[in-house]
Amino acid sequence: MISVIYSDEFLEHKTGMLHPERPERLTAIVKTLKTFPHNGQLQWRSPTPVQQRHSSLMTLLEKVHSPSHIQAVAEIANQGGGYLDGDTPVSAKSYDVALLAVSAWLDGVDLVLANINPAFVLARPPGHHAESKRGMGFCLFSNAAIAAHYALEKPGINKVAILDWDVHHGNGTQEIVETNENIAYCSLHQSPCYPGTGSADEHGFHNNVLNLPMSPGTTMAIYQPTFEQKVVPFLASFQPDLLIVSAGYDANRDDPLAGIALQPEDYGEFTKYCLQITRNILFGLEGGYDLPSLSQSVVATIERCL
Repeated sequence: MISVIYSDEFLEHKTGMLHPERPERLTAIVKTLKTFPHNGQLQWRSPTPVQQRHSSLMTLLEKVHSPSHIQAVAEIANQGGGYLDGDTPVSAKSYDVALLAVSAWLDGVDLVLANINPAFVLARPPGHHAESKRGMGFCLFSNAAIAAHYALEKPGINKVAILDWDVHHGNGTQEIVETNENIAYCSLHQSPCYPGTGSADEHGFHNNVLNLPMSPGTTMAIYQPTFEQKVVPFLASFQPDLLIVSAGYDANRDDPLAGIALQPEDYGEFTKYCLQITRNILFGLEGGYDLPSLSQSVVATIERCL
């Protein structure tokens, strides 16, 4: 069984007409998962309500983000909505939804460690562009980085690795975790591309960062040896007790926001490599904006886990 953490409340983060990070991303994935052949092996779970974890969640949030950033998101939401930057809308319910998304990622950590089996968090807004002091690139709070810090508080969890296969570099995740010797970060991303960060010569403060820029048009013919020769050795040598995957699916050929040429089934291969490292894997949704390829890619990921 694979746990899938989801709530219709994630649809209440409204981004406006024509914005690529839209609620339909989740409804398309859910519809596809409800009808795929192995759906009986999925255990659907609702995230823990924010009120049940409020003080501990806020303490964790403040460990990762500045009070001014948290307050900015809350104030824009309280005023009925607005923007953190030109790409990053905040609607009236976005602050509450973003907190629930964080809670869902924390639930994912708990489920993976309890079951020694992968889990998938289907939540939005995404998080890997959110830096400690600002949100950007559709992201409000840094879900993966927060989940990593949460996991390190658990008994027996001494090291956490984050693999970010979203087509865009997770500048926020890297900025938050690169000073922590107990967290490793590996990103494969298109370059040049938004947000313009993630050069190969960045190695973190503890040699705990591996950036692998990919040229536009790159296919699995390049990704596969990159996983085998660089990604897997880097992550395996770190010996993580938990692997968190920032699972963005915008490196698909049909995605409108970038130019990498992967196919949905390629994400099943990515997942195979992750499972060579550990079964303690938390997948959390980041990008992916072509609805059919997004949905098929999530299925490919989950099928390989099963």
